[in-house]
Amino acid sequence: MTTSTATIARPTRRRGINWEKWGWIYMRVSGVILVVLIFGHLFTNLMTGEGIKAIDFAFVGGKLSDPFWQWWDVAMLWLALIHGANGMRTIVNDYVSSRSVNLALKWALLVSTVLLIVLGTLVVFTFDPCPVVAPGSEHLLASFCGAL
Repeated sequence: MTTSTATIARPTRRRGINWEKWGWIYMRVSGVILVVLIFGHLFTNLMTGEGIKAIDFAFVGGKLSDPFWQWWDVAMLWLALIHGANGMRTIVNDYVSSRSVNLALKWALLVSTVLLIVLGTLVVFTFDPCPVVAPGSEHLLASFCGAL
């Protein structure tokens, strides 16, 4: 029994970018990078120095005044939000059969992700570690803020 190659149906290959493949690759790569970023964040905040009891406004202010930690936190924010949104997009594609609801949910995901990325990035880069404080609460400020 022989089979002719003319009778075997081969799937046609679509041209263009395979977004599902790149989404799948992004999830794996961003997941690995996020593990490093998150455990680095946790180790720095909880294990070094005085541990969790040292985390206060001054600690956060000091950390967010350093460009290294600003970019670390922004990378963690961007990767986590895009990773989560891509996962939610996959769930919407798998479980929402109505085309209009599917589209509405994906647009809601896109808008909320972009909004949170923009706001989070603004907070990190415009954070003022030495704000004006009420008299008597100067001890809450980072040591580099100086006397007010």
